[in-house]
Amino acid sequence: MSDDAELPPESKLTRSKQRWAAEGKFLTGRHVRPDEQRLPPGQHLVKDWPVLDLGLTPQIGHDRWRLDVYGAVAQPVFWDWAQFTAQPQADIVSDIHCVTTWSRYDNRWQGLATRTLLEACQPTDQARFVVLHSYDGYTTNLSIEDFAAPDALIAHSWSGAPLDQEHGGPVRLVVPHLYFWKSAKWLQAIEFREDDAPGYWEVRGYHNRGDPWAEQRYSSD
Repeated sequence: MSDDAELPPESKLTRSKQRWAAEGKFLTGRHVRPDEQRLPPGQHLVKDWPVLDLGLTPQIGHDRWRLDVYGAVAQPVFWDWAQFTAQPQADIVSDIHCVTTWSRYDNRWQGLATRTLLEACQPTDQARFVVLHSYDGYTTNLSIEDFAAPDALIAHSWSGAPLDQEHGGPVRLVVPHLYFWKSAKWLQAIEFREDDAPGYWEVRGYHNRGDPWAEQRYSSD
């Protein structure tokens, strides 16, 4: 799949975010539990939906979009748009928490629950990690447990309308209990692995898991 060599040149935003990781910017040192406080430490609420990316917005129409699911699975999946949307669909409301400190409540998503995908591809007993590959070359990694969260899904719609391109359309991952950089936009492939493989931001100083309530913004290494 795509690697960092295929990514666009670093933008002012990507350079800033790497500097924030080095400086520990935005850290408050407070930890809370999700059942005690809805807004994670260091976050503020917004009503709009800010756009953050690597400076490249892939133009992928439904006729060209594909989802490849492979690696440590018993049943690899290679779906086009019609096959993907023919799968059982989920409708989930969840919050967004971005590592750049904004949060947005009550986002309504439609798409394929990750647990439904797991039933289709049947990960092996040795599969412990998932790597998401995007059409812009971006990657991010998750544990299989985080990927299989009950409110995680592969979304094609937001607030009853198709997901627009600037927010990751036609399809993105949504994993609400982690910082939103883990919810890869412009999803192209899902790779199941026995070993971990940190992605674009994880190798640039960001935390390997990204739990907002534990304020896991940056790596402790």
